[in-house]
Amino acid sequence: MKIGIMQPYLFPYIGYYQLINAVDLFVIYDNIQFTKKGWLNRNRILSSGRDKLFTLPLKKDSDFLNVCERSIANSYPKDRDRLIHQIHNAYHQSPMYDRVFPVIESCFFCKDVNLFRFLLNSIVTVTDYLQINTEILISSEIDIDHSLKGQDKVLSICKKLGGTFYLNPIGGIELYNKTVFKQSGIELAFLETLDIIYPQLGNAFVPNLSIIDVMMFNSVDKINDYLKMFQLA
Repeated sequence: MKIGIMQPYLFPYIGYYQLINAVDLFVIYDNIQFTKKGWLNRNRILSSGRDKLFTLPLKKDSDFLNVCERSIANSYPKDRDRLIHQIHNAYHQSPMYDRVFPVIESCFFCKDVNLFRFLLNSIVTVTDYLQINTEILISSEIDIDHSLKGQDKVLSICKKLGGTFYLNPIGGIELYNKTVFKQSGIELAFLETLDIIYPQLGNAFVPNLSIIDVMMFNSVDKINDYLKMFQLA
């Protein structure tokens, strides 16, 4: 049983979906502390040949709350229209716009103002569009000691779910110890996304943008090829 565990992000890059596609069970943390400098409520799209940040506005609240305790700002209806207009302006000339824009727009029209459930809805919507069938679980619904942190929490989740293989993005290679996992009967590997390059309206390629960019310029069949373009470390 292969397991992946990640926190939620706003339309994350393709490596996130490679991970979901490569495992049998994918767990999304909802009871993890929100980080202002992370990618939970922001990402980058292509705009006039360059990367441009877009941000989901949040209610002002304590920096120590978990993701599931944060909410979208009251101004969101107005902000939503601006974000949708921003996506339209960036991609209305892209080859897959007519098919992809309604999918992305539906995510922005999610009625749930809870940050975690909003992000979960967008992640599930995109996995459905990409025809990824991996089961997605919510961390707080798994019966473990949720006071555990880091590697200990990951190991506990894997054991509870019967995992024998834990796959993590390459960025976490300093966080987890293969020997410790092996002692628990779990193989640990790290997913490293290979270079994925495609035409972006004749501009010099800008890598590692939101999955929105990949979807706007590539068919589902092509993206399914991209989902397999990684190596394990």
